[in-house]
Amino acid sequence: MKKSVLILTCLFVINVACSQKTRLQVTKPTTAYDDSKPNSKEVPDAITQTGQFERIVVARFKFNTDLLEGIEKAVGQEKIANAVILSGVGSVRGYHIHVVSNRDFPSKNVYTEDSEHPADLLSINGYVIDGRVHAHVTLADDDKAFGGHLEKGTNVFTFAVITLGVLSDEIDLSRVDDKTYR
Repeated sequence: MKKSVLILTCLFVINVACSQKTRLQVTKPTTAYDDSKPNSKEVPDAITQTGQFERIVVARFKFNTDLLEGIEKAVGQEKIANAVILSGVGSVRGYHIHVVSNRDFPSKNVYTEDSEHPADLLSINGYVIDGRVHAHVTLADDDKAFGGHLEKGTNVFTFAVITLGVLSDEIDLSRVDDKTYR
């Protein structure tokens, strides 16, 4: 009897430990030169691009689809080079995100993963830059709203619908998320 209780207790502890939220801080250096360089007078305070949406793509993702991988697949299928992620709604079974965690270079990010914590997808925004997805999400549970940079490991629950405004391939978005362009 004692052995059975001990085994059940161990299994319970292992199950709880496996489903807990994990956090990992990662330093994201570029090069020592790039991380220490000051702002350049040659780089404008703001850069702009002008264009129009060539088309709008609405993508729906089903239960248990990895949201980031699904968006990447849709971008590939639709042959999208440049786009604005306009909106998104749905729910997720768990999430994997990261947020910036310091104010000086090199930049540091905290990655949070909780595969057992369902949430509503309140919004998603970002860009497709030369075919690469850079997406940020806002999620909510019954207690709070939270969010960050979308990572693989955020799986859809009921559904997710993402709307992309596709831009011309001639628009150059290569610098919009380049932290060394300063």
